[in-house]
Amino acid sequence: MTAMGLATNPVYYQQPVFYFQNPAALRGPRETVPIAPGSRQFDYELEVAAIVGAPATNVTPAEAPAHIAGYTIFCDWSARDLQAAEMTMAIGLGKAKDTATSLGPFLVTPDEIDGKRSGEGFDLKMTASVNGVLYSEGNWADQFWSFADLLSYASRGTTLHTGDVIGSGTVGTGCILELAKVHGEAEYPWLDAGDQVALSVENLGEIRASITRGAPLHPLTRRRSSSARQ
Repeated sequence: MTAMGLATNPVYYQQPVFYFQNPAALRGPRETVPIAPGSRQFDYELEVAAIVGAPATNVTPAEAPAHIAGYTIFCDWSARDLQAAEMTMAIGLGKAKDTATSLGPFLVTPDEIDGKRSGEGFDLKMTASVNGVLYSEGNWADQFWSFADLLSYASRGTTLHTGDVIGSGTVGTGCILELAKVHGEAEYPWLDAGDQVALSVENLGEIRASITRGAPLHPLTRRRSSSARQ
């Protein structure tokens, strides 16, 4: 948010803020990615993720690392125009985030990058490019909440299961939303069918995705009055 000149909500510094994504939308590191139906502001998010390797119930931050099997690149493709509308209802994200989430290409175990530990993450360069043009640059070490904290928080009062995926959140300037707000949409246009997106994290490999047209947008047939409740 600070990259866009907006004040960060103080809650962000007090606890991790997260949402649940659609596991049926997972895609491999070379699979095509369709634009969300009806979206004209489709975006990538440059992230890493921890993969849960053993069930974790109400674990402490000190206990959490033992439950991490490894790390991979993570991208939750986002329809920013749909997101803006959904967030006005203050109940979380829905269709803005459930079209596609890319993972891969490798699962890197913690011991393989232990020597790179820095800050709340690892000193590993992260980049994103669109059609061969560099868009985003960042470093995993700049992560505000560590994965130990993220797993501990996510496991409060529930159980994380083997294979669950915990995303880090976007690295600074790691999406078109931030870049376009600062530099303009003419310089950083939203993704369109035919675009080639490459998301790279040092030691973790690279996701390469071709953006394709989305499924048809089917208009809803019933419009309720403003007084109706769901």
